[in-house]
Amino acid sequence: MTVREGSLEAPDRQPLDWRSDEFYDKQSLYSELERVYDICHGCRRCVSLCASFPTLFDLVDESDTFEVDGVDNDDYMKVVDQCFLCDLCAETKCPYLPPHDWAVDFPHLMLRAKAYRFRKGDTKWRDRLITSTDPVFDAISLPGIAPLANWATGNETMRDLGENIAGIHEDAPLPPFTAKPVTRRLAEHIGASLAATSAGGTTGKVAIYVTCYGDHNEPQVIEDLVAVLNHNDVPARILKDARCCGMPKLELGDLEKVEKLKDANIPVFLEALDQGYDIIAPIPSCVLMYKQELPLMFPADTNVARVKAAFFDPFEYLMARHKAGLIDTRFTHPLGKVAYHVACHQRVQAIGAKTSDFLSLVPDTEVTTIERCSGHDGTYAVKEETYEKAMKIARPVVRRVTEIEPDRFGSDCPMAGRMIAHGLEDAGEASHPISMVRKAYGI
Repeated sequence: MTVREGSLEAPDRQPLDWRSDEFYDKQSLYSELERVYDICHGCRRCVSLCASFPTLFDLVDESDTFEVDGVDNDDYMKVVDQCFLCDLCAETKCPYLPPHDWAVDFPHLMLRAKAYRFRKGDTKWRDRLITSTDPVFDAISLPGIAPLANWATGNETMRDLGENIAGIHEDAPLPPFTAKPVTRRLAEHIGASLAATSAGGTTGKVAIYVTCYGDHNEPQVIEDLVAVLNHNDVPARILKDARCCGMPKLELGDLEKVEKLKDANIPVFLEALDQGYDIIAPIPSCVLMYKQELPLMFPADTNVARVKAAFFDPFEYLMARHKAGLIDTRFTHPLGKVAYHVACHQRVQAIGAKTSDFLSLVPDTEVTTIERCSGHDGTYAVKEETYEKAMKIARPVVRRVTEIEPDRFGSDCPMAGRMIAHGLEDAGEASHPISMVRKAYGI
């Protein structure tokens, strides 16, 4: 049988068999790691994406055989440590992903290794803590605590202690916390008197999944999203009982916790769908969880499939409405030169350049897109052992923004925007594209 060298076909991500005993079997796992590492070693196409591939290739090149069989199995997890599940290698680079016969899915293999290690109990307490966003964020947002947390973030002595005790790098960009989360700040229904008009695969009513980050760290993004929707005659509802999407726990390999969070959120989403709402989340990672990761983890769950079909990226939604002639294009404020970073977890959704397309509707606005990883990658950029690697990954993005000399810059992922601003040092703060749109409308 002839084996194709590569494939130009669309990626076909396969369901994740995470409930099987073989998934957690060490011999089976390490055999698959060796197989895939050998294929990656022979290809090396993804070397520039993250630190996983340079780590692997260095291990091979420094071995006695210059092949994967010369790498000590105990070093296999060093590659896993550098993977933050951005999915770019699978969705944008790998020629051996299914439907190719070799069936390489590097991110899912890394996830399997993380899940194996988590089940063994080989996970740092710090990582368990910082991925527990619901209880941690709720605690920090208690009255009187948020100001202290924000003070500690900017205090050199406290940051030094944070690195020595918890392993949070003293220079890592940490988000501010609000003392009044957006779920307590906004009414549940906003713009209820607006007449919803269905078009372009949308119902014209939006339930906003605010996410942990939108609720506790950047509530202004949620407020701006509501304002833009209402301005375009789309009523909004704030989903106040939803929990974390599970992406932090997915990256940790705690798949049972991912399932529990899914079980808590799906009924909240289904209720909104039953009332005629579509669902939008402002964070690409949270959208990806419900459009890709959870459907691959629970391929037979019809409720997960139903939520997937009604889940939208904000600009995917707005552009669908624009094509139906339902978006107000009477912008009153130009945005000038915009350096727009395309978040990794948005790129892999294969929805196209919806954000830059919408921003380009604003007169006297020049949008330059940057399709490189920002280096933030969930918790990767805040850890003592990976902060410097994250900064190295971010460097090409920061350099590109500097070259553009924009009037404003930002990313669909607020954490990516924060990382870019961190690299730029004193060059200003990032803006979420939806906040740019609100400014362009002058509302």
